[in-house]
Amino acid sequence: MKPLRVLLLLLALLLGLLQYKLWFGNGGQREVEAMRARVAGQEAENLKLQQRNEALKAEVENLKSGEAAVEERARSELGMVKPGETFYRVIEDGKAPPAAPAPVPPQ
Repeated sequence: MKPLRVLLLLLALLLGLLQYKLWFGNGGQREVEAMRARVAGQEAENLKLQQRNEALKAEVENLKSGEAAVEERARSELGMVKPGETFYRVIEDGKAPPAAPAPVPPQ
């Protein structure tokens, strides 16, 4: 009867060791959950980047296919105007530019 108890004790210790490794050891449940969270975060970031890439691709196609997009970009980013047009710049910061000093009348 004594060898049976020793065998049961060894099996219980082995089971305890395996359970410890499963829950707390290298590659255990905690690491698996942490890795799942990292994967979910990376998938969300990938989705945002994919949407950004699609928007950029659409913008490139628009610039390649039409003159209106190129013209609009040249006007807004480079400040270009067509011949015969007058360019006006509107300043919206609320500060008026300093006025030129009034000419002094001759004495």
